[in-house]
Amino acid sequence: MSEKYVPFSAAEYARRLAKTRAAMEKAGLEALFVTDPSNQAWLTGYDGWSFYVHQGVIVTHDRDPIWWGRYMDSIGAGRTCWMAPGSIHGYADNFVQSTVRHPMQDLAGHFRALGLGKARIGVEMENYYYSAKAHAVLAAELPEATLTDATALVNWQRLVKSGEEIAFIRNAAKISDKVVATAIERAEPGLRKNDLVADIFHAGITGVGDLWGDYPAIVPLTPSGIDATAAHLTWNGAPMREGEATFFELSGCYRRYHAPLCRTVFLGTPPQEMLEAEKAQIEGIEAGLEAARAGNRTCDIASAFMAVLKKYGIHREGRMGYPIGLSYPPDWGERTASIRTEDETVLEPGMTFHFMPALWMESWGLETTETILITESGRAEPLCSVERKLFVKD
Repeated sequence: MSEKYVPFSAAEYARRLAKTRAAMEKAGLEALFVTDPSNQAWLTGYDGWSFYVHQGVIVTHDRDPIWWGRYMDSIGAGRTCWMAPGSIHGYADNFVQSTVRHPMQDLAGHFRALGLGKARIGVEMENYYYSAKAHAVLAAELPEATLTDATALVNWQRLVKSGEEIAFIRNAAKISDKVVATAIERAEPGLRKNDLVADIFHAGITGVGDLWGDYPAIVPLTPSGIDATAAHLTWNGAPMREGEATFFELSGCYRRYHAPLCRTVFLGTPPQEMLEAEKAQIEGIEAGLEAARAGNRTCDIASAFMAVLKKYGIHREGRMGYPIGLSYPPDWGERTASIRTEDETVLEPGMTFHFMPALWMESWGLETTETILITESGRAEPLCSVERKLFVKD
């Protein structure tokens, strides 16, 4: 059998497990069941498109994590997880989409076998991949256990990145530069949006040099004209038109690590109000980068940006960014801290954020963003290199 490739060192996985166990101890948990595929990968290295069925990782205080899932996917776990085969368990296929049995019945058996039938067990209740039915069945199967909400417990341990992780994010940033540059270069009146997106996907998956591209957790967001007043529209088969702005919200992805980057293209002559907004946005980003220093808070970044907008008379609501790193669909954010005026998370070296102060106005949208790294000293470092401006193509 060929040697399996685990992305990170044994010391790195030990660091992650130690952080998670410390958080479990603080929360009074004897065990933790992790369903978020990003958290599974962060703890074990598991990487596969199997999160549409029930699967997860059992973390205890006294043994290696246990990956648990569908039997056919346990083969992939054996190829991608750092643990020994004895820590990988698969359930029979007759549990999948069955009306007479549920995978959580099998999972409960593993908890009982581990002596955890009466334990205090943390579960990720506010997670895309942990259903109400799953929770109900697991609770019924473990009547003497205490299931408690441990949503985002692992997510918060991921907030400060290691040197190994930052290296992966820098690789993703190089691919982000390529995909955004491809989008800007190809954009022209008459080009069908789906053809443009095909080029974007090709650039991202091809990667840069020896850095091969993975699939991003969010598909390309490329709305034009009035559609660009909305934040999360994708694409259609309509041609691009003169007189419209298109924003590109994209990310390169390297071994599941992301570095989101947004830029906007206007085909023709932009209206003056958009040019004024561009000036405010660029100035605001600079102010935000100055505030993004270790020891400050996420709200300081947001407040610095909002102060510039207020000076220009521009009204904006909502958050302006979030932590990024290792992610699976449907989101490349880590779902912990936010760059917004009421969030007081203290910035530490090694944190990485998508600083995303987009403007969605009544008739157009303008997205200019950066993936930033909080450094040991000085202001945050933008990890991508595409020029920060509104791109105008006459």
